[in-house]
Amino acid sequence: MACMALAGCTVEGGVPTPTPAPTTSAIAPIPTSAVIAARIAERSDTWMIGALDLPSDLYPYPQSAATRRTTALITELLFPSPILTYDYGYTVTGVLERTPSLENGDAELRKVDVYLDATGAITTSVTDVVTQVDQLVITFRWNPQLRWSDGTPVTADDSVFAYELAKAAPPGDAAAELLAKTAAYEKIDDHTTRAVLQPDYVGAAYFMSYWTPLPRHLLKDVDPTRVRESEFARRPVGYGPYMLVERTATELRFERNPHYFGPAPAASRLIVRVFPDLELLRANLLNGNLDLGIAERIPPAMLTRFDTDAAEGTLQVITTPSPVWEHILFNLDVPVLQDIRVRRALAYGTNRQAIADALFGGRTPVLDSWMLPAHPLAAPPDRLTRYPYDPDEARRLLEEAGYADPDGDGIRASPDGVTLTLQLLTTSGSEVRRAIARRFQEDMQVIGVAIDINEAPPDEMFDTDGPLYLRQFDLALFGWIAGPEPAGLQLWSCAAVPTESNDYRGENFAGWCFRDADRAVRTADTTLDPAERAEAYLRQQQLWTQELPAIPLFQRLSIVVAAPDVRGLAPDAMAPVTWNVSAWKRQR
Repeated sequence: MACMALAGCTVEGGVPTPTPAPTTSAIAPIPTSAVIAARIAERSDTWMIGALDLPSDLYPYPQSAATRRTTALITELLFPSPILTYDYGYTVTGVLERTPSLENGDAELRKVDVYLDATGAITTSVTDVVTQVDQLVITFRWNPQLRWSDGTPVTADDSVFAYELAKAAPPGDAAAELLAKTAAYEKIDDHTTRAVLQPDYVGAAYFMSYWTPLPRHLLKDVDPTRVRESEFARRPVGYGPYMLVERTATELRFERNPHYFGPAPAASRLIVRVFPDLELLRANLLNGNLDLGIAERIPPAMLTRFDTDAAEGTLQVITTPSPVWEHILFNLDVPVLQDIRVRRALAYGTNRQAIADALFGGRTPVLDSWMLPAHPLAAPPDRLTRYPYDPDEARRLLEEAGYADPDGDGIRASPDGVTLTLQLLTTSGSEVRRAIARRFQEDMQVIGVAIDINEAPPDEMFDTDGPLYLRQFDLALFGWIAGPEPAGLQLWSCAAVPTESNDYRGENFAGWCFRDADRAVRTADTTLDPAERAEAYLRQQQLWTQELPAIPLFQRLSIVVAAPDVRGLAPDAMAPVTWNVSAWKRQR
């Protein structure tokens, strides 16, 4: 591309422009052996990471779960997670001295008096009805050795400052959710904070109610509404193993943080470089310009090439089922989809394994439920209603539901002549979803169902005034990002159905409100008893797969590709690959 650009500069109107002969001073000197040795030493003392995306900002409070996936590779270098989500669970990183729990005394349940309104809900208004409820109080003990990369101590005051900034201007979805369940967050001493949660809020992940510190000494004069647009968000000062020293359109350059509290990384420098496509990233891995590369958008042809590289020993290739899981959602306000036989027919008629094999080479599992199979709360498959590919059963169910094909045109119709045609809404710009939609369309044609595919830009599809929240669709193909907490209340409770009465808030876009399942998911998300929680989520998944508000498809695939001499990588579905950068080594 550089050669093409230069060639274009030397031609005007089709006539070559004479190029003057180079002078002696214009000729680059031949590097000496000492210069070459220095360059080799610098390269061996630098981790080079290739990626397909660079975040627009590096603020440690992402705007959404999707932006968290993009930024975590970088922010984990600057702001190591106080409690890291890893392997569908949690682990401490040294930022906090330990995970608070009821068992170790850093969390406690206190009885508090609250007022109840006429509906029995807790209110801040004074009423005639007073009752006692549990209130969670959690103590966080911060590592006294924490230092900002400018040498300033990290204190409890920095964590409280982050809370104060968020109250003034919530920086993202997760922060807004944490604010909603926090009654107070305060400093106890220089290295201890305390969170007081809202009365009667109980959740198994109560220990995640901390606020990642932000440097008060650098941000105290910045308008809270402008922090994400500030120079700090582009080039933040953190407390992690590396500090950002330079940023360009295509690179982020880091140097080892001399004030880092943990083990020093093996390399003095780290560079993250963005590439326009996976083919170019692979080429740079093969020629030694990169140590590792990461991607979550993987064309099937590239998987085949990486398989060849791994077999030949030229690259290490590690694939991991991603927490991003695809599904086809039913709008249960659509009359034809209110018939359970039709929903089950569509599930039996979808060859999910063939789609997963075509897209990901069989490396990612087909799902039986909305809970990912590696999650400890996932129900055993043999205790769920399952829908293996069976087009004959799909046709039988459609016949039973009254949809036949009397004129033999291949598309079924109801007894009154209305053809069985459904609109499938999905996001534009995604090769994976376009391929899923096309194959689903072909599978449905086999059983006599016509599918019209409609694509919408993601920002329109997921807008609060868009078709999902307003529930203006028949079928919708998109993905959710799973976490250690199943978040069943947000996805499947009756209260999460977006309607006019709740100002179209909530993410139960299917409109699925099943009494027993609603009771089960409420119990599962609010109990502190692990056994009760597991039993409640089992019951909810059994009812979910029985009633089928969506067709669960499969998880996407994440890939980490590394040079043969890199050691210590531990890719994970939840944590970014840089979570253990201090353990990376080169095999000499």
